[in-house]
Amino acid sequence: MTTARHSPLNSLAAHAALIAYVIVALFPVFVIVINSFKDRRSIFREPLALPDADSFSLIGYQTVLKQGDFFLYFQNSMIVTVASLFFILLFGAMAAFALAEYRFRGNLLMGLYLALGIMIPIRIGTVAILEMMVATGLVNTLWALILVYTAQGLPLAVFILSEFMRQVSDDLKNAGRIDGLSEYRIFAQLVVPLVRPALATVAVFNMIPIWNDLWFPLILAPAEETKTLTLGSQVFIGQFVTDWNAVLSALSMAILPVMGLYVIFSRQLIRGITSGAVK
Repeated sequence: MTTARHSPLNSLAAHAALIAYVIVALFPVFVIVINSFKDRRSIFREPLALPDADSFSLIGYQTVLKQGDFFLYFQNSMIVTVASLFFILLFGAMAAFALAEYRFRGNLLMGLYLALGIMIPIRIGTVAILEMMVATGLVNTLWALILVYTAQGLPLAVFILSEFMRQVSDDLKNAGRIDGLSEYRIFAQLVVPLVRPALATVAVFNMIPIWNDLWFPLILAPAEETKTLTLGSQVFIGQFVTDWNAVLSALSMAILPVMGLYVIFSRQLIRGITSGAVK
């Protein structure tokens, strides 16, 4: 297969654009973190100032750790996010490989059907989803959230991955078949490694909406033992009074795992941008 070549100037421009994007994207995170270490008065008086000896306060973190089970909420969010991403990438890659590799009657219609989820929001079917979860006994379980988020992310995953998989050389796959590789091994050993940047793209696109979602945790898993971090943080937001110290502290603590997952997936994403998606 041919290798996509980029001049040093293009690579430098791509890195510069990425750095500028990171600076712009991280500025709100920076503001949230510095304000989480201030007292309430300083948050509103000087929101962009760094905490000093007069404004520094840990009252927000103390409140978060005392009220509710923050670490349980954190664990639930991690389980739901990681499991959902795993199933999205697994089933999305398998479906995309089948659509890209095999020609059969209804191939185009099947692809369009799977892509409908991109245009039709899954929240439209909230009532039907809730009825199904009640009928199957999955209400107030993490599996309810994992299944919904997997279904929500699959249409975009199939749409992106199928386009990447069509670019993989047929000669490479046919050579694998001649060597006696099964279709499963061709998929796992030849195709998947070549579309890792696409997998990273799908993971990044789905990670943040799953982690920050409030709608489905509130509808499907509102019990104390199944609350996610976003839902658990709502205890500090009242109708008339909001504990901004606790809210900002909870958000600051919630940012760390998301940034870690983003760094893991973005390495492949950056490699695909600067070196070519498929080699």
